[in-house]
Amino acid sequence: TFLLNQSSYSNWVSGGENAVSGNILINYDFNYKEGKWKWDNKIISSYGLSFVNNQGFRKTDDRFEYNSVLAYNANKRWYFSFFSNFISQFSSGFDYSQNPNRLISNTLSPAYWSFGPGMFWRKNDNYRINIAPATSRFTFVSPTFSGQYGVEPGKTSAYGLGFNLSGYIKFDLAKNVTIENIVQIYSDYLDKPQNIDVNYQTNFLVNLNKLFTLNLTLHTIIDDKAASTEQFRQLFGFGFIYTFHKI
Repeated sequence: TFLLNQSSYSNWVSGGENAVSGNILINYDFNYKEGKWKWDNKIISSYGLSFVNNQGFRKTDDRFEYNSVLAYNANKRWYFSFFSNFISQFSSGFDYSQNPNRLISNTLSPAYWSFGPGMFWRKNDNYRINIAPATSRFTFVSPTFSGQYGVEPGKTSAYGLGFNLSGYIKFDLAKNVTIENIVQIYSDYLDKPQNIDVNYQTNFLVNLNKLFTLNLTLHTIIDDKAASTEQFRQLFGFGFIYTFHKI
């Protein structure tokens, strides 16, 4: 999906800055089935830039996430499972509210890798939940960010062991209106288990026709090791979309 926004002003009394921004989003699913085995994979990636007069280029979106669940059927819709989840970003991130702009993140810094055995409930490709009560979680940072994101000073990685619940629900709210929900909940047994990390994303997709859509993304992250308050991002735009199908 590609979203583009543009605004320009000339002698406009109420003011305004010329601006152009664009976002590209790639969601890719590749699933495998053989007998009692299922292997579900999902990649979520997005990147956005804006150009504003007197400010130059600024990043508006940056995310890469890969989810994988290997499962063996135990009983009807329940499976023994092993999951893996990797989350990071593509480029440097800055706090633009400070002058000069302060570097707060970078490529693969932070990066989070979680994995572990569990039980997997799967109705179909659009309804699935994985429960992993013995999840290993690694947090990686570059030396520049040592001492941040839950990593001890002088180190570039941290290890956690906890409970993880991840779910994916996608359904049609109305004709040509689809809602996609992606949630991950994690509690670290080794460090403040009462502080539960939540990563929740909702995507609204309105298909105007085969090529054009309206898109709304609402994304909330609660992680006291990464930020002292709730993180929230919202993206809305008119977009061009192309879907590849292979059966």
